Amino acid sequence: MPETANRPLRGSAAPIQAVPPVAILVSIMLVELSSGITQGFLSPILRSLTDVLHVTAADLNWLSITNLMASVAFTPLLSRLGDLHGHRRVLRWNIAVVLAGSVVVGLAGSFRTLLIGQVLQGAFAGFFPLLVGILRNRGTAAESRRSIGTMVAALMGGICVGMVASGLVAHYVATPTAALWVPTVAVAVAFLVTWPLLPETEERPGGRLDVRGGVLLCAGLVAVMLGLGQGGMPGWEWGSARTLGCLGGGVLVTAIWAVVETRSAEPVIDVRLFRHRNVAVVSVVATAFSFCLIGLQVAGAVFMATPKDAAGYGLGLSPLQIAFAMIPSMAVIGLAAVAAPALAARIGDRATLVLGSALMAVGYLLTLAFHDSTAPYLLCQVVAGAGAGILQQSTRTLAVESVPHDQTAVGSGINELLINVGGSLGAACVLAITAAATPAGSVLPDYTAYAACWVVCAAVSLAGSAFALLYRPSTRTA
Repeated sequence: MPETANRPLRGSAAPIQAVPPVAILVSIMLVELSSGITQGFLSPILRSLTDVLHVTAADLNWLSITNLMASVAFTPLLSRLGDLHGHRRVLRWNIAVVLAGSVVVGLAGSFRTLLIGQVLQGAFAGFFPLLVGILRNRGTAAESRRSIGTMVAALMGGICVGMVASGLVAHYVATPTAALWVPTVAVAVAFLVTWPLLPETEERPGGRLDVRGGVLLCAGLVAVMLGLGQGGMPGWEWGSARTLGCLGGGVLVTAIWAVVETRSAEPVIDVRLFRHRNVAVVSVVATAFSFCLIGLQVAGAVFMATPKDAAGYGLGLSPLQIAFAMIPSMAVIGLAAVAAPALAARIGDRATLVLGSALMAVGYLLTLAFHDSTAPYLLCQVVAGAGAGILQQSTRTLAVESVPHDQTAVGSGINELLINVGGSLGAACVLAITAAATPAGSVLPDYTAYAACWVVCAAVSLAGSAFALLYRPSTRTA
């Protein structure tokens, strides 16, 4: 990444300070590490929270859904603000919001307070597109591909660090809620260290924020997620007016949003981009892989913590054992993301997308067959993780390369938005399945819930692999 000479920003009198590339790389990795820690710290203690906060295993999916729905709201807003007002400036406020949410989570004494903190923590979804905006304004396309792979690896490393730190706190401190303070420490360090180091972007296209489009998008998606998440619950039967109203109303509002955006001179998301085949294909693949990877996050952690003699299934791992057990798959995701650019250069972007989705499908089908003991189960997760790592890097790279430079953060933001939408859909689907399979008065669902979740995720991954075949290889060189 070459250093940038001191010169004024377009549309701004503030000069850009030359920043050593190493300082930029360290800052970016710190931010993504803090993002990973924020996303990974809950997994080892989820099963413990059912007792402390008096909720069922199915209810825990609301942590994921709430966090992801907030991310859906934050992603387009922060991405567009970064393009308009400077990626570094917006990133600083972005980190501050996540820090505030982490403090609320640490103070949480009830499930409701924990959900409120998760909403604010959902702003971490803005980290990636804002950092990509900084990168793409300071390097070549090839450098951006490598940097995005490094960012994904740092993100996965952060998830591992968050899980281990949370597991250690839960192991040595009497109450598992003490582990809720782990992300506060990580985000605070990232905030203090990166504040003076990250450079501002050179190009700002100007314009305004499409508030109307942002409100319509958030309202439509939140309504759909609420209907899916609550569907099947008492008072929310699938055929009830409340559930159908949320689902139908959400779809209608989202459709209205799409029409409004096509008529907007400066849309929060340019839906016309989806007319291009490659943009549509990458978007579907990103949604499919996140549906599985994020959707199974809560269910996987609860499955590992459940004692077999109590429920007839599970691995019976402690919080600390869960943290270490999840490291291999997270590490493979990071390594696969780093290796993805070289893989794409050898076999092409289309084959890379197909391979990543196919590996995830194989991993989930193997999990269905080999989940009775720890080692085979973890090996199956490694296979799925290899596919997820490839797709983490590939979809993010191709999403960025498909848009003009002055919409860099928006292009990345679209992909991050769809990743969060896919994860929300996956979590809502898992919630509906586990809630339906949880006997009255029980905290844990029957084994059939997990089997159904693995089958659904395998089917979604196969669909993503098939759709990836429609990707049209670009003749442009990176």
